[in-house]
Amino acid sequence: MGAPADTPAGTVAPTPARRERTGWYFYDWANSAFSTTVITVFLGPFLTSVAEQAAGCALGADECDGRVHPLGISVAAGSYFPYLVSLSVLLTVFVLPVMGAIADRAERKKPLLAASAFIGAGATVAMAFVTGERYLLGGVLFIVANVSFGASVVVYNSFLPRLAGPDERDKVSSRGWALGYLGGGVLLLLNLVVVTVLSVEGDDRRTLDLARWCIVSAGVWWAVFTLLPLRWLREHPGTAAGGARGNVLTDGFRQLGHTVRSLRAYPLTLFFLVAFLVYNDGIQTVIALASQFGTEELKLGQSTLIVTILIVQFLAFGGALLLGALAARIGARRTVLFALALWLVVILAAFWLPEGEPVPFMLLGVGIGLVMGGSQALSRSLFSQLIPEGREGEYYGFYEISDKGTSWLGPLAFGLVYQLTDSYRIGIVSLVVFFVAGGILLAAVPMRRAIEAAGNTPPRLL
Repeated sequence: MGAPADTPAGTVAPTPARRERTGWYFYDWANSAFSTTVITVFLGPFLTSVAEQAAGCALGADECDGRVHPLGISVAAGSYFPYLVSLSVLLTVFVLPVMGAIADRAERKKPLLAASAFIGAGATVAMAFVTGERYLLGGVLFIVANVSFGASVVVYNSFLPRLAGPDERDKVSSRGWALGYLGGGVLLLLNLVVVTVLSVEGDDRRTLDLARWCIVSAGVWWAVFTLLPLRWLREHPGTAAGGARGNVLTDGFRQLGHTVRSLRAYPLTLFFLVAFLVYNDGIQTVIALASQFGTEELKLGQSTLIVTILIVQFLAFGGALLLGALAARIGARRTVLFALALWLVVILAAFWLPEGEPVPFMLLGVGIGLVMGGSQALSRSLFSQLIPEGREGEYYGFYEISDKGTSWLGPLAFGLVYQLTDSYRIGIVSLVVFFVAGGILLAAVPMRRAIEAAGNTPPRLL
């Protein structure tokens, strides 16, 4: 059972049924297929290839300096996908906080989770129709899927404070992330088998078709496994739901405006949120563009990329649990700062990777896997401590603007640097600033005072 609506947010909630927590974990299992198979591996190279065809470059061409013109804007084909990521995040700036406010005002959250998840999964499945030179259709479907993905995770995250007390949230959040990486890895492994068995060397068109159907498989996976959390999770209406009047949608917009104004009353929560948005923007940019970096700059084959991402996924499963255990000893914030230092090492190492050599790229994947899951899981649980009771959805709406595959300034910076320098290596190393600035900001947040200012009880270790 979750905490009743009048339970102070800082107190330890009654232990919920194991099946309910398992249902919550399984939405990470379901949606990670999208962030892994679609965003991290297949979609960047796939849409780049479709854009290159539209720009007049044949598949398999050694060089392609063509440009596409969406809505009359001249865009380098190699920058099309990073710009799409940035555009989708601009939309989430408006959509996700509203979704969070609606979730807090609604008596039932599960229908919101279902609607956003199934819309995103449906748009992903519709990638089956992105053939030939239909790069615009692919871009629209990606934006719909990515915004819906973020909206569903806002609702999903808002369950966390109701499922675990302050001293349990690092563990529960880490388990969710770990199971998500495992689920994403399982589907990616199946796709690796398909690509390996069915691909034909030198047949780039067949490779593109296989990538398309791997993307579709992620939409099917997402939709099917979403049925488990919808069945096992219980409704946990908060205090905001009890005060809803009239139309939930208009109440959500009204409450959003109140939340933006009230953030001034919680400046330390806002301070943490800014720190997270900065360093996690760097993390998400690496995740979203690693595949494009591998194919376009390092000239690595699709199979090498998939194997590397598999390494990342399965090591991230253990890495999330490992950093979760470390947080139990030294505190979550110290653990996140340690992980950010390791991210800096990863980014600098990426700049020196040799072209056409798969082993160094795979070793880099080992480093990413060990720090990726833990840094994200512990950031989520840290933020849950800073949210005023009953407003989890609203605040996670702002948080999700730069979480799980959505980032803004990173892809924009990457795309601009590539367009100016024609170098993916310089684009990658430009991301160092996000980790340095985000780490400095996080270190400056007085966490215990911030948690108490939000009306919550701090955990034993921070």
